[in-house]
Amino acid sequence: MIRRTTVPSLFTPPTYAHASVVEAGTRIAFLAGSVPLDAEGRLVGEGDPVRQAEQVIANLTEQLRAVGSDLGHVAYTDVYVVAAEPGPLAAVWEVVQASGLSTGPHSSTLLGVACLGYPGQLVEITATAVVPDTL
Repeated sequence: MIRRTTVPSLFTPPTYAHASVVEAGTRIAFLAGSVPLDAEGRLVGEGDPVRQAEQVIANLTEQLRAVGSDLGHVAYTDVYVVAAEPGPLAAVWEVVQASGLSTGPHSSTLLGVACLGYPGQLVEITATAVVPDTL
């Protein structure tokens, strides 16, 4: 369903692919940003991008489950981190690598941003995933 490509003439990326191609006729889910809120809407991991990334991955897993997919079927993500320096981005990327998202691996963009939508929010992930006929 997903063909992941790392382009030999480009710099080899760490645990992500340059491109993900999904076959025509495949069901695709476009997931809204997964955020570090618990089921009651409370921020998880205030001031801690790693803890927030873990909660974001847990919430993304639930979003995927609700549409009949999983982390291994994610084709693309945008990972947003409130940061002005690379350190927090690297720490959040380690969480992404340790999740099932690096299976394949998927294509991704990691971005440092000035702020996100909820007070205290440091991490958000949007995703595009294949919805397989059966898991």
